[in-house]
Amino acid sequence: MDNFKTEKTVYKISTISILLNLFLAIIKLTGGIVGNSYAVLSDAANSASDVFYSLIVIIGVKVSTKKADSSHQFGHERFECVAAILLSFVLLITGAGIGYTGISNIVTGAYKEFDPPTALALTVTCISVVTKLIMFAYTFSFAKRINSSALKADSFNHASDVLSSLAVIAGIIGAMCGLLILDSVASILVSLLIIKAAVEVFMESIRKMTDQSCDEKTESDLRECILSDEGVIRIDALMTRLFGNRIFVIAEIACNKDLSLTQAHEIAERVHRKVENNFPLVKHVTVHVNPYFESEAIAQSSTVENIDEQSQGK
Repeated sequence: MDNFKTEKTVYKISTISILLNLFLAIIKLTGGIVGNSYAVLSDAANSASDVFYSLIVIIGVKVSTKKADSSHQFGHERFECVAAILLSFVLLITGAGIGYTGISNIVTGAYKEFDPPTALALTVTCISVVTKLIMFAYTFSFAKRINSSALKADSFNHASDVLSSLAVIAGIIGAMCGLLILDSVASILVSLLIIKAAVEVFMESIRKMTDQSCDEKTESDLRECILSDEGVIRIDALMTRLFGNRIFVIAEIACNKDLSLTQAHEIAERVHRKVENNFPLVKHVTVHVNPYFESEAIAQSSTVENIDEQSQGK
């Protein structure tokens, strides 16, 4: 999917997410105040932070989809990871604040002064669970389709919201049955789930910003693709690195030593096109051609045989 379609998709989904989170924040705030539930109020704060979360996603993708320029000749894809890192800090601060208040209510015994939650608090939380389940499925499907780190982080946030709302429901039911402390306990569980999501988003983004290699299956598929070209005798080296949500590939291939420079170049170009055509996430491929000498193959074969013999001797 090209950058324009990616950007358009993210805008559409993020706008829907902002509107729904505003709606949820309002009804949770109302349900928490009128329905006497601190856990629901905590969930309202979580939904309000999600609005800011979606705004950062939009900004991050807007920058990351810009074309390469003189100051960023390899492109701007890593800016999406920067956006995701900012999102993780938003989640962390939100979770820590909610957790601190919940623990404070329990330690000081403030929860004893609260009235039991009402059915309104339970109703708005159930609405939240259904809404967030739909948003998770919707957002995650598009995140996979366009391979967006920020959008995937947003979908995980929706999933954590489902879990946090389920914890709130359990706390409300317990408090309605007379165990008032469970409402505050539920708010602490909400904070822990938010913090967990923050750590996962942060680690995923750091992984993509530190030139980590592709997974073994992707590299194996790349090798198979390169070796499928009739002009490639051997792969001498294959290196990959993640660049935001894209991949850079460097391949050294061995070809017949008697080929002309033009023929070797044609093979390199074929390999280049084949990799980019078969792996949409690959941003660029660098192919270096080495001459293949029969003596090298014999020497390598002898070395392998000697190692095998030594291993068997042991």
